Amino acid sequence: MASFPFELVSPERLVVSEEADEVTVPGIEGEFTVLAGHAPFITVLRPGIVTARSGSNARRYYVRGGFAEVNPTGLTILADLALPVEELNDARFATEIAAAEHAISLAHDDESRAKAQQQLAWIKDLQALVVPHHVHASH
Repeated sequence: MASFPFELVSPERLVVSEEADEVTVPGIEGEFTVLAGHAPFITVLRPGIVTARSGSNARRYYVRGGFAEVNPTGLTILADLALPVEELNDARFATEIAAAEHAISLAHDDESRAKAQQQLAWIKDLQALVVPHHVHASH
């Protein structure tokens, strides 16, 4: 399988810069997978998991949002926040949820409030998938 350059960048740092065989990205309109030679485009990201594969190795990164640009030379993701999935835990999600709730409180119209509420829902859904929880039965 042909590889291509992949970079994941957050405001704090270059998270990853490597050759990848395929990268699955959480776009605002749904997940998409980039392979070498993918048609160029730019899209907005939703909170989710970016999965980069090279051979049999797969690395996963949480992104809060941002943009992805696919161009003839590769894929660049400019994320609002990006970190390895291994760093996700309830404390990290509490911070993410608080930030989303703050964005809802600052929303100045119905459209921006709806977008902020959607972000919060995505983060909570992602937390349910990523962080194991103990289920307590109630009698």
